[in-house]
Amino acid sequence: MGNVVNLSEARHKTEVKATDLMDLAEYGKVRKQKRAELVPLKKARRVPIGPHATFYFESYETMWLQIHEMLFIEKGGPEQIPDELNAYNPLIPKGRDLSATLMFEIDDEKLRKSVLGRLGGVEETIFLKFGDHEIQARAETDVDRTTADGKASSVQFIHFDFSDEQAAVFKNFDGDVMLGIRHENYPHMTLLSAETKATLAADLV
Repeated sequence: MGNVVNLSEARHKTEVKATDLMDLAEYGKVRKQKRAELVPLKKARRVPIGPHATFYFESYETMWLQIHEMLFIEKGGPEQIPDELNAYNPLIPKGRDLSATLMFEIDDEKLRKSVLGRLGGVEETIFLKFGDHEIQARAETDVDRTTADGKASSVQFIHFDFSDEQAAVFKNFDGDVMLGIRHENYPHMTLLSAETKATLAADLV
């Protein structure tokens, strides 16, 4: 494990390596600082849509922090590291995609079960639209996010894959960018703020 990482210098890194990780005792000393550093970044990457769903667009920085948090909280030792790297590295954009964690955040248990019970296949109905381009989301295939009885998971991991042309257009696009869900039981759309759009455009290289 390495020393303290300057996350502001980590832009466009596409993989957290074991050598990027801090000693957990040292991480504990700067944990509050590191979490505070990412507050502005996370704010620009957070996109609520409808009453219950929020997209959290991921990056090297957000996944670096998430891996450290899992290691710090679960205290699984060196044996835990490969599992966390394997779980979270696929969510770091690779230069031609945007990656997001979609969470349905519903505190009331009864309402949560009711909503999720009607959202089977929601991960297949997500899209990003800008100008003449529309990109259908690709769900992470690590586990099935919809059960056989049609219940959706409260956490979905998705990617928006760009062609070279689409990436070039998106990086220079000054019109409205729409993020939406077309599921019959959750038909909601929202426009990205200028700050979010610029942040996500910078993920494409």
